[in-house]
Amino acid sequence: MPVFTVTGDVDPFLHVSMRRGETIYCESDAMVMMESTLDLKGKMKGGLGSALMRTFANGESFFQQHIEATRGDGDCLLSPTLPGAMQTIDCGPNQYIISDGAFVAATSGVDLKVRTQSLGNALFAQSGGFFVTETTGSGQVVVSGFGSMSMLEVEPGKDAIIDNSHVVCWDSGLRYEISITTGQSGGFLGNLINSQTSGEGMVLRFSGKGKVYVCSRNRMAFKAWMQAPAR
Repeated sequence: MPVFTVTGDVDPFLHVSMRRGETIYCESDAMVMMESTLDLKGKMKGGLGSALMRTFANGESFFQQHIEATRGDGDCLLSPTLPGAMQTIDCGPNQYIISDGAFVAATSGVDLKVRTQSLGNALFAQSGGFFVTETTGSGQVVVSGFGSMSMLEVEPGKDAIIDNSHVVCWDSGLRYEISITTGQSGGFLGNLINSQTSGEGMVLRFSGKGKVYVCSRNRMAFKAWMQAPAR
C-alpha cells in the first residue's frame, strides 16, 4: 500500500511513496511534484453520477487526480488548498464523514460516497448541506484542516460540542446534531439571539463513541476578516 507521510512543520507537504502498480487519487491541483516513474491522469472516481454528486453537493472537483506508479517505484508530493495540518486516517473497521474541502488524498481501496443527512443538519451545518461525503472500503485517507489539527475522543456520556466551522471529519458511527447554542433553555429565538450576540455561531453536538478531528482556524471567519474594509 502507498505510504503517506506528512513532512514539514509549517504548511507541510504530503509525501507519498509508491511501489510499481500502486495507485492513489487526490483532489484536483493537489500534486506539487512527482517522479518520472509515475503517471498523472484526471478521472471521475466512481463514475459520472458520483462525480456530479460530489461537485454539485459538496463543491469538490469533477475530475480527481489519479497518480499511478506505472514504470517503477516512485514518490510524489501533494499539498492541500488551504494552509494547515494534515492527518492520515485508517478506514476499514471505522469509516469517516469528511467536511467540505477537507479531502486531500486516498489509497485506491477507499471510495468517497455521497449520502443524505437530516433536514436540520442540512439547513444549518457546513458539512455538505443536504449531502455529506462518507468513506467506504479499506485503506487510508488524508484530510487537511485550516491551521493546526487535533483529534478528540468522544465517549458515551461525554458528548463533545464543537464549533461547526472547526470540524474536519468524524467517525461515521457517531451521532451528531446541529445547535445554535450550548444553552439548554430559552427557546429557539432566544438561543438564536444569544448565538449572534455571543459570536458563538453554530455548533455540532457529537455523542456515542468515536473520533472527531478539529482544526484551529475558521476559514469563513478568516475570509470575512480578509475582505473587511481597512479601518
